[in-house]
This record gives sequence, C-alpha cells and structure tokens, in this order.
Amino acid sequence: MNFDFSDDQKMLRDQARRFLGERCPVKAVRGVLEGAHGHDAALWKAIAEMGWTGTAIPEAYGGLGLGHLELCVIAEELGRVLAPVPFASTVYLFAEAILAAGSEEQKQRLLPRIASGERIGTFARAERPGAVTPKSIRTGFKGGKLTGTKTPVADGMDARHAVILARAGEDGGERGLALAVVDLDGAGVKRRALDSIDPSRKHAEIVFDGAAAECLGTGGEAWSLTSLVLDRAAVLMAFEQVGGADRCLAMAKDYALARFAFGRQIGSFQAIKHKLADIYIGNELARSNAYYGAWALSTGARDLALAAAAARICATQAFDFAAKENMQTHGGVGFTWEYDCHLFYKRSRHLALALGPQRVWKDKLVNELELSNAA
Repeated sequence: MNFDFSDDQKMLRDQARRFLGERCPVKAVRGVLEGAHGHDAALWKAIAEMGWTGTAIPEAYGGLGLGHLELCVIAEELGRVLAPVPFASTVYLFAEAILAAGSEEQKQRLLPRIASGERIGTFARAERPGAVTPKSIRTGFKGGKLTGTKTPVADGMDARHAVILARAGEDGGERGLALAVVDLDGAGVKRRALDSIDPSRKHAEIVFDGAAAECLGTGGEAWSLTSLVLDRAAVLMAFEQVGGADRCLAMAKDYALARFAFGRQIGSFQAIKHKLADIYIGNELARSNAYYGAWALSTGARDLALAAAAARICATQAFDFAAKENMQTHGGVGFTWEYDCHLFYKRSRHLALALGPQRVWKDKLVNELELSNAA
C-alpha cells in the first residue's frame, strides 16, 4: 500500500511552502504574539484567496472540492511557519462540524462564507480545566437559547460563528447533549480575552445569556459527532505538528553548523549529533502515523479513530521533543526572547492541549486497540 502523496499534491506542498515563506516570516508571528490583534488579517485574506479555506469543502458549497489529503498537505506547511491565523478553528473544527452534521440549509448558508474566508468559526467544548466529558457540560440549550460559559475558546475573540457542545435534556450522560450553532455577534453573547501560553493563537471566554442558537444534527448524537470532528481535526493538526517539528530540526541543524566552540562546529560533537538524530527519529515516526491518519481520513476507513489517536499522540510528542531539543541545541541563547526557539515551544504546548489532554487520547488509543484486537 502506497501512503505517499501524489505528484499533484507534492506540487501543492511546494507551492504552499513558497507562498508561506514569502507571506509568513517569523516577524509576522511575532507581530501577532506581541500585538492586540487576534490574527494576521492580511495573511488570512491571502490564504482565503488561495482557496485553502475551502480545500475540503465541496464545490456545491463554494469550496474547491479537493479533499482531506490536500488539506493535510497545507496543514503541514502552516505548521512549519507557525501561521498566526484561525485556520484550525475555522477549517478543521467548525467547517468539519457543519459538513458532518449540518442540514442542507446550514451548509448552503455557512460553508460558502467559510470557503471564501469571509467568516471565522470555532468549536467550543470546554468549560473548565481538565478533560471534557459528557458530565462536565453545564452550558444549557433549551428553546433555541444558550445559557452558560465556554472557556477557553480558541480564536473566540475573532470568530463570528461557533459550534457549541451543550446540554439539552435531563439525561446527565451523552444522550442529553446537543450541538448548537450560534452567531457570536448576536445578543446575549459576551466575550473576554484570555492569556494563553501561545499569544499568537488568542483564546477567549464566552458567556451566553439566552443567546439565540440553532440545533446542529439530531438529538442524542452530539457526543459521537463531536468525537468524529475531533478525530478529523487530530489528523490535520498532526500534520501541523509535524511541520513545526521539522522546522525545529532544521533550525537546530543550521545553528549547530554555524556555531563554533573550542575551535569546532558544535555539530561535530557527539552529544549534539545524538540530539539531532533523536529529533529526526521522532519526526519520522510522527510523520508515518500522520500519513496513516491521512489515509484513514481521506478514505473514510473504519479505523479512523485508532489512526487519529495514534497520529495525535505521536505528533504531539515529536513536536514537544523537537521544540525542547532545539532550545537545548541553541544553548543559553535558545531561551531568550530574541531567538525564535520559544515561538515553536509555545506553539507545541498550545497544540498539545488544543483537542484535549494527552491522557484522553492515550486512553482512546488503548480502547481502540482493544476493540480492533477483539474484532
């Protein structure tokens, strides 16, 4: 079985790398990190004009209709440059939720605006620190109104629309949950910016006080639909993490070849060679799992949940390790604000928690392995 990308997809990757290399230098990331704006609006507009926001959205809804493999290619390049745009919230989560559970009317109304880049979306699940479980959801959705608080919400200050996981029934478990779509500019919605470990990806607390919303999907399926959306997002985010980890390896290698100590390149010392080799091994292992996830995502394979959990765990660990070892290779200067190493460490920590803590994905991986072995 060939898991490699096609020639056309590799051409798309090369095009995306050149484009982002020109339009998203590190100073653009620092500009968002140090500024008050939630994202780089000029870059977001340029990305939308390239059609990337509609990559996996069918042509009937204003998208390119290419597929998830092409979206994986783009995700890796966005991760390589730490693009400070709400791509993950809008495309991996909001758009995928509408595609998975939206009515025809909802798709026709919302997806063209997402594909064009006109609107930013997000997906709000968490209400407090820790793992999100059916019992942890307290936000209510009754009579077409939302009441409660979601925090932290990625890109919550910039998003126009959000998919909300809320409680609609008396059942305290999965059956009592519902998904709702809400206009965050409407009445009954208050937002407050939050501090986060990666200020280039802003977060918010969103309070609903009788905000008008509409149901997404059918009753009793909200938790399973949420799991499906998270599985899809996990594969796509794994490619972002692989891209970031690869950039960390390149930065560490370049510094090791340029930095001299005791009359020698530090890259000639065995300790540095081992660091770089360990980063490379971790990155390649993450890439192989990400490719498996891409195959499962693009083919609708039954083992998507297993592939997504494996890709999520492996890519998170690889990016975290690469970011740390990149700083270590740079030595004392690696921890300073002037060097770019900390930007990658911040992003690695953000992505590690973006879809829930690692222990949740590890438990899921074990459960899926048990189910596959039992079958």
